[in-house]
Amino acid sequence: MSTDSRRSRSRTRRGRAFAVAFAAVLVGLVVVGGIGGVVAVAQGPRVTDVQVDPAAAVAASGSRVILTTTQSLETVDASQVSVEPATPFTVDTAGRSVGVRFTLPLRDDTDYRITVDGVSGLGAGPSSTLTETFRTPPLQAYLMQRGTPEGDTIFRTDLRGEAGLPVFVHPRIEDFRATANHLVISVRDGDTARVIITDPDGQNARDVALPGPGFVSNLQSADRGERIGFTFSDADLSAAGGRESRLFTVSAADDAPPTEVGLNGGDVRIADYRFVPDTDSMLVLTFDSRLLLTDAEGGNAAPLGSAVSIDGIARGSSVAIVERLEGIREIDLTDGSEQALVQPVDPPGMAGRATPVPGTDAGTIRSFADISADGVSRSTTVAHVETDGTVRPLLEVPGSDTVLQTCVSPSGRYAAVLIAPRAVDNPFDRYQLPLPERLLTHLVEVDTGQEVVALQGFDLSWCQVPPQ
Repeated sequence: MSTDSRRSRSRTRRGRAFAVAFAAVLVGLVVVGGIGGVVAVAQGPRVTDVQVDPAAAVAASGSRVILTTTQSLETVDASQVSVEPATPFTVDTAGRSVGVRFTLPLRDDTDYRITVDGVSGLGAGPSSTLTETFRTPPLQAYLMQRGTPEGDTIFRTDLRGEAGLPVFVHPRIEDFRATANHLVISVRDGDTARVIITDPDGQNARDVALPGPGFVSNLQSADRGERIGFTFSDADLSAAGGRESRLFTVSAADDAPPTEVGLNGGDVRIADYRFVPDTDSMLVLTFDSRLLLTDAEGGNAAPLGSAVSIDGIARGSSVAIVERLEGIREIDLTDGSEQALVQPVDPPGMAGRATPVPGTDAGTIRSFADISADGVSRSTTVAHVETDGTVRPLLEVPGSDTVLQTCVSPSGRYAAVLIAPRAVDNPFDRYQLPLPERLLTHLVEVDTGQEVVALQGFDLSWCQVPPQ
């Protein structure tokens, strides 16, 4: 046999051996893959990825935890889900993912655990339980001080007051609000009103195109997102006419000019208003005491009778607390039904405005003034009024001090109480929004009544309206 023939046969044998080995590898891979698929199905769905933003969950409602699994899922019902500590939520299922959406902001500096029981993949296979834990960060807020050596200053601070960082300074800041991603600041340069939008750190300032020379007041922000509102009056108001207390809205996220919320019939001047949480609607009170529910354009205003004032609408709620001539009422803005606000049991004084607390059956925060027979203020009690009328004191304020405003943190965990110390010798400044020169914001935990800190300044950023 020739040398070439022997070489040819050797190559043929090696080729066959390689083909057999390659086929064996392929079979092994198929078997392993099949076993892996069988194991995955046998184990039930397992979590492969988690999406959660704890900082966003503390700041606003609507944040989500998304659990992505190894299999396409049968629809998960809300009854299969538990969240600890308890907070309201909704559930949705899409493909391999299940999402838990929080309808209220979460508590700060808190460990949360989500458990989803009985999760099944499409088709055959056992169910499984999915769990995820995360911790929310400590809450931060913005606060303003007028008349600092550097000028009027907006600070970012923690709730201990130990990490105050100035983010915006101007000679005359009237008011400001914080949206999801911006600061919106009302200032005056001499006789000129300006509304300035900045990043959260006070950088990249730009002006809102105001309707003309005039005055800006009642700056407010929606419960989440970028929408803000303000009332505007022309500088040259006269008997001949001009715009007075007209309501405008604008988004801090773009450069579009403000839109006037037009109202038909009666007095269109705005005494007060509120954004309705999680909607495009606004609750408006006009100078002639009409209470209207309208969209952002004002074209579809629904009358809700007359009112004296709007006390508030809790985050995540469609129930407004308003004062009518016959008393304080709760109005469900989804259907217009209403009922009297529960009366406090054994109140420690004359009841003031009711600030609603976010959450189901969470009650209100109210101030009670203890006034002597000769009209002298002896003290003010800031209290949590539960839905059965039980009054639980949170803060005792001496009669020499004045309570100017109460508001509640996004999750409802804290109450902020704005106080003017020693009101008799604490003169008002000469701003368009005049306030006493010395102001303290007391933070109190609602559940425990424990005071957390007293911060110098006002306009804590979770207060969605200015002091009134």
